[in-house]
Amino acid sequence: MAAPEAETISVDARRRRIKFRAWHRGMLETDLLLGRFADAEVEKLSLSELDDFDALLEALDRDVFAWATGETPTPVEFDTPLFRRIVAFHGGFFPART
Repeated sequence: MAAPEAETISVDARRRRIKFRAWHRGMLETDLLLGRFADAEVEKLSLSELDDFDALLEALDRDVFAWATGETPTPVEFDTPLFRRIVAFHGGFFPART
């Protein structure tokens, strides 16, 4: 699920763009969820994980937050190891996922 421009920009530029987009979502809760993780972990992410993060950034804020809190099930296409890492990163802020 790579973004169309993913092949034409550098990995560093992708990471900067992801960090910016993670903090500028529109819903404070999702900004905190994704932005804090991006600040701490984006430099460590593989190209595949960057693709997953780009895809997650296309989802609606309210959906991402509902998936993270367990309010609604996470769709298969977003239930990635990266998404589970984002939720786990917040160490107990969100309920355990099954």
